[in-house]
Amino acid sequence: MYIYLSKKIAIPNNTKINCLAWNKEDGYIAVGGEGGLLKVLKLDSGNENDGGTKSKGLTASNNLSMNQTLEGHSESIRVITWNQKHQKLTTSDQNGIIIVWMLYKKSVVVGMSWNSDGSKICIIYEDGAVIVGSVDGNRIWGKELKSVPLAKVQWSPDGKLLLFGLKNGQVHLYDNLGNFVMPIEILCLKMLSIPAEVPLVSIDWYNGKYGHIYALCPTLAVCYENGYMQLMCNESDPDPILVETRITATYCCWNHNGSLLAVAGKQHQRDDNKSSNVVQFYNPFGEHLRTLKLPGQNVSSCSWEEGSLRIALGIDSSVYFANIRPDYKWCYFKNTIVYTSCRLQKAGVCISFWDVINNQCHVRYVPVLLALAAYGEHCVLATRLDTDNPMGQYGLLLCNTLGTPVDGKYTDIEVKWVAMNSTHVIAASKTNYFLWQYRTPKSAAVNLKDTKCQIHHVDYDPTGATLVMRDFKLHVDTPQLGSHDSYDPICCITASDKYLIIGKESGMLKQFSIPRVIIVNTYTLPVRPHKMSMNCNSTRLSVIDMAGVLTVLDITETALEYNENENTRLERRDVWAMCWASDNPQFLAIMEKTRMYIFKGIYPEEPISSAGYICSFQNLEIQAVLLDEVMETPEKPSKEHLFKLEVKSLRDTRQLLEKVGIKEAAQFIEDNPHPRLWHLLGEAALKDLNLKMAEEAFIRSLNYSGIQFVKKLQGMTSEAIKKASVAAYFKNFDEAEKLYAEEDRRDLALNLRKTLGDWFRVIQIVKNGVSAPDQLLEIAYNRTADYFTHSNNWSAAIEYYELAKNKIKMIESYFHLQDHKSLEAIMEQLDDNDPLLKYIAKIFTAEGDYSSAIRAYLKIGDLDAAIQVSVLHHHWDQAIYIAKKYHLNQVAQLFMNYSEYLVKERKINRAVEINVQAKYWFTAAKLAMKLADSESKKTIKEPMKIKRMYVYAARLMELHKSEPNPEERIDNSDIGILDNAWNGAEAFHFYMLAHQQLYNRQIHEAVCTLYRLQHYTSYIAPVEIYSLLALAAYIDGAYGLCSKMFLSIEERAEYEKLAFLIFDSQEPEDLEQRKKICYCSNCHSSVSDWEISCPNCDINFPTCVASGRSIITNDLQQSLCSTCHHVAIIMYLGLRKTCPLCHSLYNTFD
Repeated sequence: MYIYLSKKIAIPNNTKINCLAWNKEDGYIAVGGEGGLLKVLKLDSGNENDGGTKSKGLTASNNLSMNQTLEGHSESIRVITWNQKHQKLTTSDQNGIIIVWMLYKKSVVVGMSWNSDGSKICIIYEDGAVIVGSVDGNRIWGKELKSVPLAKVQWSPDGKLLLFGLKNGQVHLYDNLGNFVMPIEILCLKMLSIPAEVPLVSIDWYNGKYGHIYALCPTLAVCYENGYMQLMCNESDPDPILVETRITATYCCWNHNGSLLAVAGKQHQRDDNKSSNVVQFYNPFGEHLRTLKLPGQNVSSCSWEEGSLRIALGIDSSVYFANIRPDYKWCYFKNTIVYTSCRLQKAGVCISFWDVINNQCHVRYVPVLLALAAYGEHCVLATRLDTDNPMGQYGLLLCNTLGTPVDGKYTDIEVKWVAMNSTHVIAASKTNYFLWQYRTPKSAAVNLKDTKCQIHHVDYDPTGATLVMRDFKLHVDTPQLGSHDSYDPICCITASDKYLIIGKESGMLKQFSIPRVIIVNTYTLPVRPHKMSMNCNSTRLSVIDMAGVLTVLDITETALEYNENENTRLERRDVWAMCWASDNPQFLAIMEKTRMYIFKGIYPEEPISSAGYICSFQNLEIQAVLLDEVMETPEKPSKEHLFKLEVKSLRDTRQLLEKVGIKEAAQFIEDNPHPRLWHLLGEAALKDLNLKMAEEAFIRSLNYSGIQFVKKLQGMTSEAIKKASVAAYFKNFDEAEKLYAEEDRRDLALNLRKTLGDWFRVIQIVKNGVSAPDQLLEIAYNRTADYFTHSNNWSAAIEYYELAKNKIKMIESYFHLQDHKSLEAIMEQLDDNDPLLKYIAKIFTAEGDYSSAIRAYLKIGDLDAAIQVSVLHHHWDQAIYIAKKYHLNQVAQLFMNYSEYLVKERKINRAVEINVQAKYWFTAAKLAMKLADSESKKTIKEPMKIKRMYVYAARLMELHKSEPNPEERIDNSDIGILDNAWNGAEAFHFYMLAHQQLYNRQIHEAVCTLYRLQHYTSYIAPVEIYSLLALAAYIDGAYGLCSKMFLSIEERAEYEKLAFLIFDSQEPEDLEQRKKICYCSNCHSSVSDWEISCPNCDINFPTCVASGRSIITNDLQQSLCSTCHHVAIIMYLGLRKTCPLCHSLYNTFD
């Protein structure tokens, strides 16, 4: 054996080596040494030599292919061992710290992605290795995808799926456990006939954390190096959006809420070989919004700031930042800002109507908002409907400041842009446009002429001759709606009361007169327009193009072409917003980056640092809103986000008036005239009592009320009174009152406070000795009390109402305080027949104090109202007392009517109660019987309850017999009820008695009781009586009686089998030994003891209610109930001292 040293690997810093371990399978060498040194080395495997030739019989090469330092130990390594099967390395140092290292093949990490909740991370390697780990650093699972070179990775928003982008451009879908699900179909490569081997540069899937701008909005973006991009709503989207960016893409990513997609790359010029870095911005539907050119050679990546107001770009060796001013969907009208936002867990788009004066916000939701615009007192919302509507798929909603729709229109064209003037809404798609004459509550009162909503094609320019032919119903060859797409689509619109201007993608601008759409002029710009706006008199048009360049055009009829004269043309760069003054056609406010410029003509004022969005420009004052801050908490906008800016001339005028003088300020305003400036001058002249200058200034500012006030001052002689009047004009009322007092004109001070409605001060002035009519003081007391009532301070209000002697308001105040004692005191103080008594009675009734209400009605003499309150609220004693005291005859009819009403309302219990209280015994008994009858007809009966109800009805009937009420009306048809009052009670009494006897094995007694029950079939079903009697007779041996009962049952089919079983072996005859014969006390003939009448003399036998037997002979001692008049044999009563039927106490025993 021969051995020699072939290779030396020196450890840096001469660190001492303590241990070694060689992985036999993969060839890795682990080296441990002092100071926590741990290295993993690897020599060439020797399978391939330089040049690709094989070397037979030679050992492995000495070239070092891997030299990696593992950091983790701080002390000397003592033990090293390999787990060759699972490719793990375990090391331990002298402190006892053990670390397990996972070994990976030499591969590059090409992608990492956290899931939406940040709990898992997925790491992918170029060779197909995938690792999913937790946030605490633990490995959840790992997997190697064989022969699948990976490039990109992305989690689904719900964290249940993983998207892997392959090097060959394919995209595969896996579940969160690493199981293959399906490949994603990439139509942007397949349908456009692009080779499959296209590098994938980005996959970005918006997780929906900040909501969605639309209900069904693309959130998954797949971008390729050749600039083709596919946007999908989900992983299975059958109809993705395909985008051709026309750049060599390097990266793409969504902003924070998925409303913008940034695509970075290199754009090549068509004419030459030059190229430049750019970043393009797209909305979720693939529409190109803006392109930003970038410096440098190569742009590698981009990333959004939270809130999407800035984006960072990696270019060469530098990081660039770009500020973004979003195109929010918003508008402003009548002190209301309308803006849109996305709300989590809310379907559709949230539209907020923010009243900036009262700081109140009203919201409404629409499925999809396409565009919005405002004018005057209303705004219009263009929406896409979420359901199929025969009137149209898209809608225009005209809303007021509360968000309430006041008018609407359906249409079939896909509205992209809307504009609005005082009478019409103009809506446009890329191909068509139309004018809709809307109606508001104000215009509805005016008889407006209805105009047909004509849809126009953008490639067709209507002329006056066309309109004449159309009016005469002649044929006009015009393109039909949707007949073809335009070669030059619409990209923006604007409108005034005079003109409609349509911008096209080629840079052409078409000017139409409205409402009769006639082409007026055509302009051509070198770049595609993005936004347009006209000044207040429709003479100038401002245009912002896609590059952010502002151009102002003269659109008067004399200006026939685009003016290139630098002395008259206004052009600015980096402009993102503009707003013309609503009262001066020369003023224009624009936003350049973070500065606001105000132009008068073509000359700008000094810029103002601002990032606000301009709401309005009026009276030399600009109102703006910080929409970026509003969007951070859209549900709670704050007034702190609003601010106002003044034009330089307004600021200069204020300074001249404060620091120089009125004369110099007047000269400045003369050179820079504006009504607002003249108004300021007039007010300043008033303060100096320069009435001539004030009058002239108010005339120039068209301030009619100011002119009248100056003329009033000119008629005054006292300078002090003039100063006081001026102080009052400027709302310095305390100063004005002081000046009036100094001049001993407290009457003027009193008139001032009276005019202002300051009644507290009026009372004080009058009490200080100023003469005033008593009526004025009374009014002051009442108005002061009214002030307290608005704040629900009724106690304070009562004090002033008492001073004003306003009894009706005092009553109302006591009512709100629920002070019934004070109300009763007022009631006692009032004279009889005072109308206020009726008002007090109504208050007592509303409060539930019916006794006091009745007393009030009696005091005023309204007997009908008193009785009505008594009856409706069940004070029957008082109703009867009133009727008897005042000899009223209609009480009986009133009770009857009310009783009938309760019966109709199925409140029979209540009807019985009121008739009992009124001592209408017969009516109460009849109603009680009706209630018992309805209870007896139920499927599930309660015999004891029914018996009690019949007993109650019968006892009421007995009361009628003993104490008849002469006022009660009884129909002749109801007299028969008197004789049969106890039948219902008897029926259920004997029914329960028979059951009791059967259960007690008193069979013959049960036969006697049930035999009598045959006469009560109107109360108890015959089948129940006959079947029970047949059963008892069979057990008692009375087979003849049993046979008769079987024959009496109508539904025999159910009982035939039982009858055959009984009488197949037994004759239907009564057993002689079981018969009990008695002798009639009248004719002395023999009868069965169950008979209820004598078959010989037809005399009816009385029945014992205690046993159910017939009393055939008179040899037994009996007792008669004084209430129900039924007989009971004393021997069967036992210890009982009450009637078994009506449960009344027996007084004596006969």
